[in-house]
Amino acid sequence: SENVQQKEEYIQDISTQYEQMRQQRAGQMSAKSFIDLEMARKNRLQLAFAQYTPPVPRFIGTKVWSDYDLSEIRPFIDWTPFFSSWQLAGRFPQILKDEIVGVEATRLYDDAQKLLDRIVKEKWLTAQAVVGIFPAASIGDDVALYVDETRDKKRATLHFLRQQRKKAAKNANLCLADYIAPEGSKPDYIGAFAVTAGVGIDKWVKMFEEAHDDYHAIMLKALADRLAEAFTELLHERVRKEFWGYAAEEHLDNDELISEKYQGIRPAPGYPACPEHTEKQTLFDLLDVSGQIDLQLTEHFAMFPTAAVSGWYFSHPESKYFGLGQIGQDQVEDYARRKGMTVEEAERWMAPFLNYEPA
Repeated sequence: SENVQQKEEYIQDISTQYEQMRQQRAGQMSAKSFIDLEMARKNRLQLAFAQYTPPVPRFIGTKVWSDYDLSEIRPFIDWTPFFSSWQLAGRFPQILKDEIVGVEATRLYDDAQKLLDRIVKEKWLTAQAVVGIFPAASIGDDVALYVDETRDKKRATLHFLRQQRKKAAKNANLCLADYIAPEGSKPDYIGAFAVTAGVGIDKWVKMFEEAHDDYHAIMLKALADRLAEAFTELLHERVRKEFWGYAAEEHLDNDELISEKYQGIRPAPGYPACPEHTEKQTLFDLLDVSGQIDLQLTEHFAMFPTAAVSGWYFSHPESKYFGLGQIGQDQVEDYARRKGMTVEEAERWMAPFLNYEPA
């Protein structure tokens, strides 16, 4: 009918208007708030490597743990995200006394402790990890890793991305490579890790699901995630105090660890500072993760078992986490060239953080 026709034309008209507005807004966004890659690189973070000597690690190469004691990992658990995974908001331990969710949170916490007791005592889960420390140098926005201290032979190249948002005066356009001493200056190092606490989980999840006990099936998965994060925290502490050893005197309690009061960072591929997932392949190859422990990468670069964490260790005292934000076509093309992938492929992996619509 004529009515339907009018309605469809009206909708079409509105969506055209919206599309024009969207393009206009995108145009304003990219014109106003972004700078080109060359300018962003000129405005990189320039750390005073002339006055700073990067800490020399106590070992070069990799260490593997195929069955780390869960009872040692348990005290490192950060409980706050456990509650938010059950849609209960509030910081631990205050949440247990909260007048709105306190009773429910306490019941959940007690149930979690009971299940954890069984997991630890009956070894339901196996915690495994690979950690490596390697000589490294930054070359532009990349970081070269070397086979040994002679630095003659490259072992791998990591490709990082740089912020392109226009910054207020004196604020740098950050890239993780800025935290590593440039090639030809001071000898620097980078660490890498891959950690899981999910080995063996499927059998027990299935047991609960077959008993129609979704509550415990979900709780087991949530606890495996917490244990993987806790194991990551524990190993990062051991790296700082023993294996790299640049913070041998560090004494932090769990709250201080959770609020990152230590020197250095451990950014993970797929997260805000380095959001491009294919770099996980480089990390897994570098550490021979799947050859050493029961942790795989899927074709979409997700880790399996899912209770897992992998990433890089940076030691510089000024290193901090940041969000990449959106990037421009010039950087995507540059990155594709550095990675040896097509621009289309790069755009596909970077779709969520492009400041333009790919053709």
